[in-house]
Amino acid sequence: MQLQLTEEQDLIVSMVRKFVLEEIVPLELDLDADADALPKEDYDRLVAKVKEMGLYGLDIPVEFGGPDINMVTRTMIAIEMSKHRAGLYSPCYGVFGGAGLAQLYEASEEQKDKYLYPTLRGEKKSFFGLTEPSGGSDPARAIQTKAVRDGDDWVINGSKIFISGADKADFGLLFARTAPDKGRGGVTCFLVDTDTPGFHVRRIVHTLRSAKYATELQFVDMRVPNENILGELNKGFAIASDRLTRQRIPYSAGCIGVAIKANEMAVEYAKIRETFGAPLSSRQAIQWMLVDNEIDIKQAQWVTLEAADRADKGIGFRKEAAIAKLVATEASSRVVDRSLQIHGGYGVTKDFPFERWYREMRIRRIGEGPSEVQRHIIARDILGASLR
Repeated sequence: MQLQLTEEQDLIVSMVRKFVLEEIVPLELDLDADADALPKEDYDRLVAKVKEMGLYGLDIPVEFGGPDINMVTRTMIAIEMSKHRAGLYSPCYGVFGGAGLAQLYEASEEQKDKYLYPTLRGEKKSFFGLTEPSGGSDPARAIQTKAVRDGDDWVINGSKIFISGADKADFGLLFARTAPDKGRGGVTCFLVDTDTPGFHVRRIVHTLRSAKYATELQFVDMRVPNENILGELNKGFAIASDRLTRQRIPYSAGCIGVAIKANEMAVEYAKIRETFGAPLSSRQAIQWMLVDNEIDIKQAQWVTLEAADRADKGIGFRKEAAIAKLVATEASSRVVDRSLQIHGGYGVTKDFPFERWYREMRIRRIGEGPSEVQRHIIARDILGASLR
């Protein structure tokens, strides 16, 4: 693994770091502590600036107009993008653009015309419908939503839970069981328009995530044409699995960026805050907390960059992505907790970002596969795939 950034990577990282410090952080002084969006005029101005930088649509493949960056560079960018109050779930408030649903790049040409290209142009929004009330940690076997063939259509009945953005989406990827009792080999992915009769969505209670609602979906005799199958019949879970594995790398990197920023603030505060006639930084208890922060951050950085490096080289990285997700989410949680503790009462006020980071970071140990599932993935690699 190349440990030294190339000149190009160093330039890109420096540009993003400067952008966050000069453009994003100042705006947050006037935003609500739980804000997840910028005023339209600021958003449009910053999107234009990002496009000038050549970094708009970070996860869009080059052939579809995205920037020519590899996964290591993407990881470093994700770290820098999250170094602000809303950085965990609204990094830079979306001004770097999104990729839509990565699976759509493998869609048929007709499906691309209807769903992918409008998404890339910002004309359509989407959702990813996998998790069900029956379970999310083992989605392939937990999926109970059923799709039954009826002529040229599939009739779908069932439900999904904790689906982000479905209340504002135009369409989504919906995973349903098309072959009973076949586990992973009996799930198909459908492209579903949200205005389809039988499609129902409702917001559920706020999660710890700031300014975001999760949604619950219900499907009652919803008819979807056969042409809306994405990929192959009964092979939909491979589509979901690939997304989850690859996404865990920038997901982990976002946690690291917040941890780095929290630790920087803790170091600065420890130097200026005095107790009993001496700065906090002179207390061994505080010094050791900062040392533990540094160790957690370094460990999370290297395991995440290793996963990114393997992905770039085309080497299997499922285990490494699981390690990155496990280490980065848990280590970053500890860093935020210690940094909040060092700030004392100020740490739990909305004048500082720690309480928001603390709430949102807790979700990271569950989202994109909880820590326990990551350990199971790693164990399967160590002991053999036969482990159940």
